[in-house]
Amino acid sequence: MSDKRRDLIDKFAYLLLALTIFLFVVLVVNNPVLSGFFEDIENKSFDYRQTLLVKSRHLNPSKDIVIITIDDASYEYILNKYGEWPVPRKIYADMLNFLEKQNPRAVIFDLMFINSKNSTTLNDNFLTSELNKYDNVYAAINFDNQLPDVRKPEDLPDRISVNVDNNSQNVDIKGKMSFLNCRSILDKLMTGRVNVGMVNVKRSNDGIIRQVPTFVCYKDKYYPYLSLKAGADILSNNDIKDFVIDKKSDLIIADKKIPLTNSGEAILNWYGSARSTYQNVPFYKVLEDMKQNVSGFDYKDKIIYVGTTAVSLYDAKSVPVDRVYPGVEIHATYLNNMLDNSFIKKSGPAMNTAIITLIILLISLIVIKSNSVVLSSILVLFSGIVYYLITYYSMKCCNYWVILVLPLIVMVFTFAISYLAKYLIKSRDFEHQYKLATTDGLTELYNHRYFQDMMKQQIEQSKRYNSKFSLIMIDIDYFKQFNDKYGHQAGDAVLKQVAQILKRNTRVSDYVCRYGGEEMAIILPNTGIEETLKNAERIRKAVEETPFKLSLNQEGQVTISLGISSYNGDEETAQDIIKRADNALYKAKENGRNQVVS
Repeated sequence: MSDKRRDLIDKFAYLLLALTIFLFVVLVVNNPVLSGFFEDIENKSFDYRQTLLVKSRHLNPSKDIVIITIDDASYEYILNKYGEWPVPRKIYADMLNFLEKQNPRAVIFDLMFINSKNSTTLNDNFLTSELNKYDNVYAAINFDNQLPDVRKPEDLPDRISVNVDNNSQNVDIKGKMSFLNCRSILDKLMTGRVNVGMVNVKRSNDGIIRQVPTFVCYKDKYYPYLSLKAGADILSNNDIKDFVIDKKSDLIIADKKIPLTNSGEAILNWYGSARSTYQNVPFYKVLEDMKQNVSGFDYKDKIIYVGTTAVSLYDAKSVPVDRVYPGVEIHATYLNNMLDNSFIKKSGPAMNTAIITLIILLISLIVIKSNSVVLSSILVLFSGIVYYLITYYSMKCCNYWVILVLPLIVMVFTFAISYLAKYLIKSRDFEHQYKLATTDGLTELYNHRYFQDMMKQQIEQSKRYNSKFSLIMIDIDYFKQFNDKYGHQAGDAVLKQVAQILKRNTRVSDYVCRYGGEEMAIILPNTGIEETLKNAERIRKAVEETPFKLSLNQEGQVTISLGISSYNGDEETAQDIIKRADNALYKAKENGRNQVVS
């Protein structure tokens, strides 16, 4: 086989290896258990990158977002002043009127104003009447899958639902974000002027909130996320009822785009840890300001969230940058992402496939081209670092989540498998070179040099273990006449066929060699002279009885003469044994050929 052909086969082998690794990765990704495992690790890598980005202050939180927090101090203030929680609803109405005097852009209540026995009808009516005075007020509802025998599913007014024109083949809101029940709020808020949005959030398998729904589906109608509703109204200066998801799975809001996941959720880009991101104004301070009718904070054109942050009042949530995070700040982060147009877009299957394919090819190429394990290891390590930096700066500069974990694992896996393949190919090449060095090219028997080495080795073993070995020297009878009569090609054909007969009629442990010209030799380890005679006669007879193909249209008979000798000890050398077998061969030829002589 030529070197060019062998090189082509090697390249094909590496290509086949790369394809095998790629198919293995595809099988891993499509396995629910393994894909879930890799997804969890990938989510952790996202958290790590987000934490680093938050520390570097890659995004600046909006100064227009203010959170009026019912924090621990405010909760204690309420208990001391009113004796119970929740605070009477009239307080919220009075606070809203106080805030609206300063013309905020929006007041968003992350509070559930549900029917409650603790609240009087008078307070409820006053709350609803005051909230319904303004167009920039937002209240929260929640959807769940509570059984109908516990809570009857309500029919919600059409005014709080929205239209969603979904042009994406990938986003499936109805299939993945549908709910069977709703935890409604006061009827006059549902049917009045107040803007209403849902506050459902969804945790990943590890309990971390990385993305939130944009819409949920309830009784075949769509209801927007509270911050989405507020943000859309603010960005368009209008009450938005119609939303469009384009073919690229982006939700279009004015001149902004919100990349959506397959379930119609938006991946949040975080600004900071809990209670350190946005301007927090304690609820109790606002109540004190109301007494004096003087505000200690300028709310003009601000987007105001009202929600709980006291540990005893809110359901503690975990996000990538903090393990204890108030829900109201999650809502604020969503709205901030809308204003900045900074939602995270995650690389899709096509991009991931391209990345993994390129990595497999790159690492395979490094292994193929490099002659040093140390150098190739350094290059692969460098490639991993460069890839990590690409994923980091893609998230920092482009808000793009490029998968990290699986490609790095593929790098290591490809490196290991490629080196294993390279080792096997080199082993094959070594065997090929060894074969070239020890084998006769025409007959494929061992060559003269190998024969001499084996003779010396057999003598050493025989001395060490007090064993015997024998030698058969073989010569093709009248070989020169074949060459003269039929040509050298016929002579070569005879040599090949005799060699094949010798190999078929010897043991695996025997060494069949081409001694030179038409002369061949067989070394028989652990074999005495009598057994060697029998073997030699069998070989002679097999050659005699075999019709030899001399050319396409000609056949002929071939015979061989054989001389044998055996190691007798007494410090005999290889040349002594060869000479005795050669003398026996000479006698066989003198006595008429086609015979065995010892």
